[in-house]
Amino acid sequence: MLDILRVILSILIPPLGVFFKVGFGMHFWLNIVLTLFGYVPGLVHAIWILASKD
Repeated sequence: MLDILRVILSILIPPLGVFFKVGFGMHFWLNIVLTLFGYVPGLVHAIWILASKD
């Protein structure tokens, strides 16, 4: 259930979904930069982070 919420948040606001997965880490800030360059790069990075198993 929590994973579904993260995916929905990532589709709406990519950095928010990454934040709920990793917090204020490097991936969060990278996702903000990618989202500023364009929605699609931020979205792809967010889905990648959510799909990775750490």
